Amino acid sequence: MRVLCSLALYLLAAQIAAARLDPAAVRKAAEYSAHHRGTSFLAIEDGKTLLEQYPGRASADTPQRIYSGTKAFWNLAALAAAEDRILNLDERVAETIPSWRNDPRKSRVTIRQLLDFSSGLAPGFGLQVNEYGDRDRTALRLPMVAEPGKAFIYGPAALQVFHEVLKQKLRGKTPTKYLERRVLRRMHLGPQRYLKDRAGNPLLAAGFVMTARQWAEMGRLVLRQGNPVVRPESLAQSWRGSAANPAFSLGWWNNRAAPGGREFDFEEMLEPKWSRQDWHQACLCRDAPPDLVACIGSGYQRLYVIPSLDLIVVRQGNGGKFSDAHFLRVLLGK
Repeated sequence: MRVLCSLALYLLAAQIAAARLDPAAVRKAAEYSAHHRGTSFLAIEDGKTLLEQYPGRASADTPQRIYSGTKAFWNLAALAAAEDRILNLDERVAETIPSWRNDPRKSRVTIRQLLDFSSGLAPGFGLQVNEYGDRDRTALRLPMVAEPGKAFIYGPAALQVFHEVLKQKLRGKTPTKYLERRVLRRMHLGPQRYLKDRAGNPLLAAGFVMTARQWAEMGRLVLRQGNPVVRPESLAQSWRGSAANPAFSLGWWNNRAAPGGREFDFEEMLEPKWSRQDWHQACLCRDAPPDLVACIGSGYQRLYVIPSLDLIVVRQGNGGKFSDAHFLRVLLGK
């Protein structure tokens, strides 16, 4: 029995050792990032920093915009609110928003569909303008352009409706204070750049500015299965995707369709009108593990997490062309 146990442990150790990233491959991935206007690169494996670089003028203490990476933090607040029984992700928005009750489509939208961008609400890209009047009020009045649950429509409007729902559920306490107390503080992060409108509503779709090390705290939370913010079963909802887009859920993009999925530039796919986008069998990289998940921000801001490899990679940049698939192949030595 001892021999068998020793053999099992030896085989397990060999498998873990085989999974270690090649330092040369990590350096090549960092070089690829830098050559495509990358401004930060941070790779953490098994809790240890493999490589940290800041090409150009950036440094470890230089915060940078993460754009849509902001969404994952607000979605964590939604999961926490569900655990705190403040709301239920599958309840209808109209239970909280009376003005939606008489609309045949809006009356059927759930909170989860707002967070998955499958509500059918118009995207409302104009809401991202700085110093907007009242984003929440405008978002509530936007038209439905698709049946609830039938289309993936990426844009700020759905999240602003969620903000209004959460604000009413909190009964006098602001969603921003709830986010800071329930999520950010537990992650050892402080208040963020909220891009508030003139009514005081933050922009939920973007706005946060973080260093690579700070953004990596979200990766650590994923590897800890939600601890210390939410339970594992709550966070696991972020990897399911939706019927409208299996590759996206609750602020996260996934690689579930690998190895047989379709590789393409996710940012480019988001540029056409929602009705011309095709997310069928979408994956970030066919040669990366299917448990890869990523936060994606405009201009190729990336937070990659691969739980099976105990790996966190932050890549920040200043525009320029960048390929997730190529970067990940180089990084993983494929």
